[in-house]
Amino acid sequence: MSAKYYAPKGGHPGQDQLLTDRAIFTDAYAVIPKGTMRDIVTSFLPFWDKTRLWVIARPMTGFAETFSQYIMEVAPQGGSQKPEADPNAQAVLFVVEGQATLTVAGVTHVLEEGGYAYLPPSTDWTLLNATDQMLRFHWIRKSYQEVAGLAHPDVIITNENDIAPTIMPDTDGKWGTTRFVDPTDLRHDMHVTIVTFKPGAVIPFLETHVMEHGLYVLEGKAAYRLNSDWVEVEAGDYMWLRAFCPQACYAGGPGDFRYLLYKDVNRHMPLRPLSGA
Repeated sequence: MSAKYYAPKGGHPGQDQLLTDRAIFTDAYAVIPKGTMRDIVTSFLPFWDKTRLWVIARPMTGFAETFSQYIMEVAPQGGSQKPEADPNAQAVLFVVEGQATLTVAGVTHVLEEGGYAYLPPSTDWTLLNATDQMLRFHWIRKSYQEVAGLAHPDVIITNENDIAPTIMPDTDGKWGTTRFVDPTDLRHDMHVTIVTFKPGAVIPFLETHVMEHGLYVLEGKAAYRLNSDWVEVEAGDYMWLRAFCPQACYAGGPGDFRYLLYKDVNRHMPLRPLSGA
């Protein structure tokens, strides 16, 4: 199956365009529509060559606090030999356009569109765009929460097209989740999955839970319930939810509605500030 994921291209809107857009930031959620991902809001990182990025989530006190998410754009022959400066950071990479040459502990892997990599903390890795086309991928980072007696998770390199989705019960096959990690593997303190809704499918109740979310729409469109509001979202939009934000959706079609989903899992709730203060 050929993947058709949305990836931002940047650019700058003309002076004749209206200011009105769908961007929303509340105490419970944020919607960052694709139209806001322009050249003027890109950033750069140390030790990354021919690369820029959109930061679409970062830990914020009083909001979502567990993760960051970037959309990376790497020009031909760009990349990094020293991509991660934090030895406690784990990562998920997901390729939405182009081809990445990922080397992990001396072993080289080629990630095509739909390619997924999980990289535990302190992993020795590099990433290069060895092609003549632009590379765009998501990079989700989270500080790993150590547990005495549990080893770090293993490196995972795969492609979503090689994984059969898990169908949610009582949905007639209309709601499926592509899982890259065994949910019962307690070494993992975060899950990144792909959720697929067929046209007309719904989340039939207001999910209200402790997990923080980042949802990047890869394909399609839907009406999404966030807290007390219904918002329309489409491919390229990003939804960022703090813990306990009520959520549901209705996939209106005409095609599948699909998003890349982050959530934090499998750890005790801290009963004091993590800093110990």
